[in-house]
Amino acid sequence: MGLSWWTASHWLMLGLLLGFAIAHSGLAALRPWGEAKIGARLYRVLFALVSLPSAVILITYFFIHRYDGAQLWMVQGVEGVKPLVWGLSFVSFLFLYPATFNLVEVAAIAKPQVHLYETGIIRISRHPQMVGQVIWCIAHTLWIGTSFAVVTSLGLIAHHLFAVWHGDRRLAARYGESFETLRSRTSVIPFLAIAQGEQTLVWREFLRPAYLGVILFVFGFWWAHPWLMRVTGNIPW
Repeated sequence: MGLSWWTASHWLMLGLLLGFAIAHSGLAALRPWGEAKIGARLYRVLFALVSLPSAVILITYFFIHRYDGAQLWMVQGVEGVKPLVWGLSFVSFLFLYPATFNLVEVAAIAKPQVHLYETGIIRISRHPQMVGQVIWCIAHTLWIGTSFAVVTSLGLIAHHLFAVWHGDRRLAARYGESFETLRSRTSVIPFLAIAQGEQTLVWREFLRPAYLGVILFVFGFWWAHPWLMRVTGNIPW
């Protein structure tokens, strides 16, 4: 049988993931230089014009080809799996979108800035987007169970693990000793800093409108999920 299950879509997804990683991390690395040349707001717009279309292409291609390749397992009919997958997906979004806390900066209405803080979700993990992506990948790979889903998840996780190193390196270069102090009081692994006594959860820090926005977004996405599957299924890609 060989690798007959390894379809061309596996290679294309790996290429799309690599292209997105290079563009996203590359533009992040060039941020100081770019902001000095064209300003923080315009550079944020440029970053969005590259990153958002690339992300949409990735998500769309994943929707279309998620069942490509070998079916490694099928647990969709197993009792308890569906609520587990939905629950993990919900938690993943709470980690994935801490940037929405500064929407006026995300949209470049206010001057975008790099923030150095250790409150809220950063008490749990210094890199919440990595944690959210890993949880999302586990949930969706469990549900779909194909080689294509495994390849996609491994690629996404690899990029986010690189981003952990890359992000810490950029913050260390920018903030020096201040970041090293923060690094010593936080952890990449969720809840490790809390277990070590370096952090204590302060629940009132999570009682903010941004979390309500994320929750409403998640429920809206759940509602639109079947529609998105139908629409992307009609794209001849």
